[in-house]
Amino acid sequence: MMPDLLIELFSEEIPARMQARAAQDLKKLVTDGLVDAGLTYGSAAAFSTPRRLTLAIGDLLAASPTTKEERKGPRADAPQKAIDGFLRGAGLQFDQLERRETPKGDVFFAVIEKPGQPAADIVAKVLEDAIRNFPWPKSMRWGSGSLRWVRPLHSILCVLSDEAGLASVVPLEVDGIVAGDVTFGHRFHAPAPLRVTGFEDYAAKLRRAFVCLDAAERADAIWNDACNQAFASGLEVIEDKALLTEVAGLVEWPVVLMGRIDAAFLDLPAEVLQTSMKEHQKFFSVRNVTTGRIERFITVANRETADQGATILAGNQKVLAARLADAKFFWENDLRVASGAAGMQTWVDTLKAVTFHNKLGTQADLIDRMAQMAAVLAPQLGADAALSEQAARLAKADLSSEMVYEFPELQGIMGGYYARAAGLPEAVAQAAPEHYAPLGPSDAVPHAPISVVVALAEKIDKLTGFWAIDEKPTGSKDPFALRRAALGVIRLLIENDLSLDLDAALSAAAAIVGPRGDAGTLAQPSDILGFIHDRLKVYLRDQGLRHDIIDACLGSGGQGDLAVLVKRARALEAVLRTEDGENLIQGFRRANNILAQAEQKDGVEYSFGADPKFAETEAERALFAALEQAGAEIKPAIAAQDFGRAVAAMAALRAPVDGFFDAVQVNAENAAVRRNRLNLLSQIRSTCGLVADLSRIEG
Repeated sequence: MMPDLLIELFSEEIPARMQARAAQDLKKLVTDGLVDAGLTYGSAAAFSTPRRLTLAIGDLLAASPTTKEERKGPRADAPQKAIDGFLRGAGLQFDQLERRETPKGDVFFAVIEKPGQPAADIVAKVLEDAIRNFPWPKSMRWGSGSLRWVRPLHSILCVLSDEAGLASVVPLEVDGIVAGDVTFGHRFHAPAPLRVTGFEDYAAKLRRAFVCLDAAERADAIWNDACNQAFASGLEVIEDKALLTEVAGLVEWPVVLMGRIDAAFLDLPAEVLQTSMKEHQKFFSVRNVTTGRIERFITVANRETADQGATILAGNQKVLAARLADAKFFWENDLRVASGAAGMQTWVDTLKAVTFHNKLGTQADLIDRMAQMAAVLAPQLGADAALSEQAARLAKADLSSEMVYEFPELQGIMGGYYARAAGLPEAVAQAAPEHYAPLGPSDAVPHAPISVVVALAEKIDKLTGFWAIDEKPTGSKDPFALRRAALGVIRLLIENDLSLDLDAALSAAAAIVGPRGDAGTLAQPSDILGFIHDRLKVYLRDQGLRHDIIDACLGSGGQGDLAVLVKRARALEAVLRTEDGENLIQGFRRANNILAQAEQKDGVEYSFGADPKFAETEAERALFAALEQAGAEIKPAIAAQDFGRAVAAMAALRAPVDGFFDAVQVNAENAAVRRNRLNLLSQIRSTCGLVADLSRIEG
């Protein structure tokens, strides 16, 4: 018989953000504990609702297997004390020992048999351990017990059931809570206790008691119903997966209702409406497909009502009106400031009193550094220097606005609205939200020149500043998101195909930041560039480009221009996929190895002086000619950033290099010929090195 196990931990409402992780933690703690005790199982599934964590385990062993452990003891002629100690450790009597012959004489062995335990005994211990050591991010103690749980724990359901449907409660008590076979339905619709015999019975009775056990099913039901209601009115719901997950964790029986936004608030920016409704009310925004304006909202109730939710909607609309009245007040006040005589500079001045970092000054200091850096970068990136500097000075101004104080997630977005209201150029307004981007690997990169300049200025300043005060990422710790800043620099340059001497830009930024930290140090641009290169390898690896190809291109100079570096790497990767490329690498390795061995043996460097007049074979003369031709093609191609042509010219060396090694013995008896051939190998290395350091290409 392979019984099934059903566990439910029933409590007051668990915060929505903790539910999914808690269900998985319960599954891991219990299944790991069972397996460690010798109980294997066929399947395990975890579920969560606001008031319960559930675990269903199928095909569990009825008991742990009997095990035998063999321990080698002392020799038969060992002192009695040693034998007595071995007996105590094994828990056996002397007559239970086995005496065996070994090459080193007779030795005592103990065979310890541990009988298996019934599943119920093991489950009781494992579940109690899981409950008492549950890894809640936050937990509380209540009443007079010692148990800590996220919210008061009311009941424990723990039932083993067999194929015939016979169920038995696992004997278990935790802080006065005795395990049983009872659960409870919906708090309002069906609060009466429900006795269950197994998971199928449990799930079916809960559904009849207005509890949908599966969080994914609740989320799907909410989204489908919301979209259908909106579509019926010619509207669409704005997708928000995080909010959907959260709302699905707030209800056990979702009932979707659509309400109207008061006309007085419809002219608020869409982002303000959406953020206010999401943060304060957990409402989804519903917009007009034609105008793009948000006009209605979706709320999810936890119960059905006789008036089809009319009373619930009326209450929600009243609370929402009060919230949006606050938002409208902030909006109108901020517009007065932005369009006033001093404009957004009023907010920038306020930021002189707001600390950015105690070793890097105020937010106003940061803004000043960004403006200086934008003026440096703009001419190199083809952007207007004056507009770039103006955009940098105002991009963070909205941090002092009332709206952003209330909703920090609207930083930059509101700055764009306020800049337009103040009559500032569109490029300046656009840079306010876009200079924060990209915030993550899936976030879009800005393409407007002014936005790109300000975004780079902010990220380069962050890297340089925190490097100067020795706040670099260590291991998994990166409190100032410097890896994200480095990735932002990479994506801004590469995805916009912008050529920039990053080494020089970092040096300029270091000078602007100046000496910082307790030791008054300057940031080292080379260190930061190395950090950026490391992030570049990760970024390109995710796109399928090998790290050794990047290393090879880094080894040939021009390390500061990332866009050029990546073009070179992609061209090299393309040729390495071909037969000529693969064979050239083999020929290069052979030349490099012979050269290295000879240089080590002779104690000299063979790096110049190869002369065709010492060539003895046609293969040598062909290689001399091919190298001359390749060099003549590669150098101008590199200068023109035509890396496809440069790499093709390098790959054309494959045949003459192969021909040379087929026909020639490098280490000739004639010293002058040998030296000439070694210098010719060096010429292979230097000519290929114009494109990349092929010695860094892995096997």
